[in-house]
Amino acid sequence: MKIQSVIAAIVLGGALAAPAFAQTAAPAAPASGVKSANSQQSKMTTCNAQAGSKKGDDRKAFMKQCLSAGGATTGTMTQQERMKACNAQAGDKKGDDRKAFMKQCLSTKN
Repeated sequence: MKIQSVIAAIVLGGALAAPAFAQTAAPAAPASGVKSANSQQSKMTTCNAQAGSKKGDDRKAFMKQCLSAGGATTGTMTQQERMKACNAQAGDKKGDDRKAFMKQCLSTKN
């Protein structure tokens, strides 16, 4: 009889403790059934589309600038694009004159 009492106590204790280990219900899904994208996800989608075929450091710099600016990158130039434009504008300038021009041109944010 003693063994049956111990077994009954273990079974009863397990039955009483079970609700304490039960999982809570999952939060309800939105009524429409569609999750809305947060602003960071929508920015990432927009910037990825704008990045196009850029690769490596150029893409990384573009994505950093795009995500921090909220995607408004249509009027800005990358450093590489700025360098090309300034070189074209410098033309046949030489020495200190060219150096001063390039410094001023590259520091201007277009």
